[in-house]
Amino acid sequence: MALDPERRRQLHAMKLSSIVSAHLELSVEELLGTDDGASAKLSDGSVAVLAEERHHRALGGALASSARSSGNEVHLFTTDAGDVLARRASLFSGPITVWEIEKDRTIKATPAQPLAETKALGAPELIATLEESGLEVVSEHGVIVGEVEGLEVARIISGDNGDRIDVGVGAHDREAFGLLHGDLPTALAIEQVANVVRSHRVPGAEPHPLNRLGAERWLRAHLISHPEKVGMKVLKAAAPPVERTNLKEAVPAVAKGVSLDGRDTVVVSAVGIDLDLVPFAADARLLHNPEAELKITVPQRDGHQILEDLVDRLVDPAEIIRIEDGWREWMSPPSVP
Repeated sequence: MALDPERRRQLHAMKLSSIVSAHLELSVEELLGTDDGASAKLSDGSVAVLAEERHHRALGGALASSARSSGNEVHLFTTDAGDVLARRASLFSGPITVWEIEKDRTIKATPAQPLAETKALGAPELIATLEESGLEVVSEHGVIVGEVEGLEVARIISGDNGDRIDVGVGAHDREAFGLLHGDLPTALAIEQVANVVRSHRVPGAEPHPLNRLGAERWLRAHLISHPEKVGMKVLKAAAPPVERTNLKEAVPAVAKGVSLDGRDTVVVSAVGIDLDLVPFAADARLLHNPEAELKITVPQRDGHQILEDLVDRLVDPAEIIRIEDGWREWMSPPSVP
């Protein structure tokens, strides 16, 4: 039986209080339990945060708590992804310690190395099919997909009988489409699904799950088509610093290219309030080019001051670019027939 949400928050708060007492020898002045963990203001002005859910996304919230505190020291306790959090913490100034919880002890996490480049499947004919169908081909950590305005509609799959293209929006849709329309030629199957998605990701389209899903990747697709809107000559899609686990998870979208003044630049886009956007974006720059400029793009209504506060703590500078809220109404170039 699942715990009542309020009871879970209470348990998270109690756990953090116990950890602080046992390992930091500090007293808790303010304590708040959340769905994902808990946060506390400590007697020396520092902040302690417990990550119980969405572990690798916990650093932004911890830094935001610190921004509202009188001190800038952060203690982040986690049961998972401590190495990723420690890597991201190293990109920020000020004392930030990531602690890994192991049974009845805590140890300082060792920063992980950025993900190694994963070679994509060698399937030029299948990639050509995606391109000829008018899809944007995106390769992330060895996975090749075909997207329409940032939404995946086809994926190259490697199976026992060789490589193939599965069609559909996400794993469940691909499976269902295969069962119902498995006899359709691949190009026709792609066209059928892509046309449905395109009808919902155009200016003036009525609200629909197909234009809410993957909004950050839709924004990236628009910026790739209109790089000048963020001061870029050219942009192309790039892999995130951690692999996406599913299509429904809102993960900032990464691109890289050359700015109008000729500098290598990483551009990270998000839609909605995301406290972990800045650590994620800094991690993306570390993955692709630590010397590159970093631009973080959000719609105007999502460009809250806390993003600027977190950017100010980065060791290497970054720029927040607020774009017009009506970005969905931008016209994209016509698809290749």
